[in-house]
Amino acid sequence: MKMISGGVCAAQGFSAGGIHMGVKTHATWKKDVALIVSDCTCSAAAVYTKNKVKAAHIYVDMDHLSNGTARAAVINSGNANACAPHGEENAIRMCAAVAKEVGCDVKDVVAASTGVIGQTLNIAAIEAGMPELYKSLSAGEDGSDAAAHAIMTTDTVIKEAAVETTVGGKTVRMGGIAKGSGMIHPNMGTMLCFLTTDCAISPAMIKEALLETVNVSFNRISVDGDTSTNDTCCVMANGMAGNAIITEKNADYAALVQALRELCIKLAIAMAADGEGAKHLITCTVNNAETEAKAETISKAVICSTLTKAAIFGCDANWGRVLCAMGYSGEDFDPTKVSVWFESKAGSILVCKDGEGLEFDEDLAKAILTEHDVVIRIDLGEGSESCTCWGCDITYDYIKINGDYRT
Repeated sequence: MKMISGGVCAAQGFSAGGIHMGVKTHATWKKDVALIVSDCTCSAAAVYTKNKVKAAHIYVDMDHLSNGTARAAVINSGNANACAPHGEENAIRMCAAVAKEVGCDVKDVVAASTGVIGQTLNIAAIEAGMPELYKSLSAGEDGSDAAAHAIMTTDTVIKEAAVETTVGGKTVRMGGIAKGSGMIHPNMGTMLCFLTTDCAISPAMIKEALLETVNVSFNRISVDGDTSTNDTCCVMANGMAGNAIITEKNADYAALVQALRELCIKLAIAMAADGEGAKHLITCTVNNAETEAKAETISKAVICSTLTKAAIFGCDANWGRVLCAMGYSGEDFDPTKVSVWFESKAGSILVCKDGEGLEFDEDLAKAILTEHDVVIRIDLGEGSESCTCWGCDITYDYIKINGDYRT
């Protein structure tokens, strides 16, 4: 298995594009609608936000994916189409505009939206611009890049990745694009992610693979503790790699899941690193726990802690914030066995051993925490299981970005 270029177009038979259609009226130079199309019908599945308030496209996609197949995906940025007039009607019209160009059934198209809640989607602009978008499709890296740009809101960088592996003796590729910068919290995060692969796999198995993957990638990141109304992660598999179709959890399924996991973790980390206003990527690894579930809960508590985030922003080795977050995680552990390190490419420093503070070099600690990528390593001293979650610091810029997000 290896990382490759190509993003969402890395797999055989997929093309993508993105243009400005007028959804983002304040930024006419920014792409705001993306399209991903397969040359043939795909096995497809999606997972969505756990927020009780859901965007219109989620209900439409649940219906369209009820048969486990799809041919294309259309995504707009600049408008969430959530709690908005004619929401589901407009989501269906987005799909219909794509179906007309692709020549497929409207239910073979999934849709997604991201942006401001409560405002009517400019569906007329999307319908008028769809022929141009369809003509812009490219099977190369440029196509993935254009689509990745078109789904951005407060993101500062595009998020795309691809991986190549071997399944059933055949070379299989998969890639994806994602967006997410704010309102990101384990439970899916405020994110959109579209994944493609040329692996041959049944609808039931691709759904199972997606569920397994999301739980160890996108559900292990947090930026600000807010869960969005629009979170969607969709995967399409068109079978063009030519491997024997995967219909059960065998060695081929395991190989696919391993590659999908690596792809999604890479995209998840990119989202955490690009948190709104963030200056640091925080990686928290909990080692030597009784169970992976316990390690995950504790790690999530640390990356979600506002006080821990603030300490990392200030390059302050305040390990007490870490233990405090661990203590309210709800998990049972022995604080007198806990050790904590802060690490980065500048070095590693033990700041707490057996639940008590140590004398340590404050200058070295500050140098470690000044780096962009910071690791909080925790040893529970009780077992052999571990888990890693990812987050970011909280800065003054986060308030600036979200204080006037709508206006």
